[in-house]
Amino acid sequence: MNPKDLPLVHTGTIIEDDPLTLAELCRACGVHADWVISLVEEGIIEPDGKEIHLWHFSGESLVRVRSALRLQRDLGINLAGIGLALDLVEELEKLRTQLNQTENFRKHKA
Repeated sequence: MNPKDLPLVHTGTIIEDDPLTLAELCRACGVHADWVISLVEEGIIEPDGKEIHLWHFSGESLVRVRSALRLQRDLGINLAGIGLALDLVEELEKLRTQLNQTENFRKHKA
């Protein structure tokens, strides 16, 4: 089979610009509202809005909830541990980006 005949498959996560309500976030992740509220209380995600019925969540929150769910389901990590793990992963990603930028700067400077 010619590689040109193979279907193109995109992988990854699409982060929507439109904010999600609590109900929409729960449906998108397959979780109960109480669990999402617990994530908010732990500081794992931060909604816009002061009252629960006014909460809206970003696409980044959607990604964090799905990651939190996997950490709890697959590794049995509690909420405090999930918050720490997600924060460390984000910090690692920032450091990798900075390292790549530094390496690219050095390559172009040389």
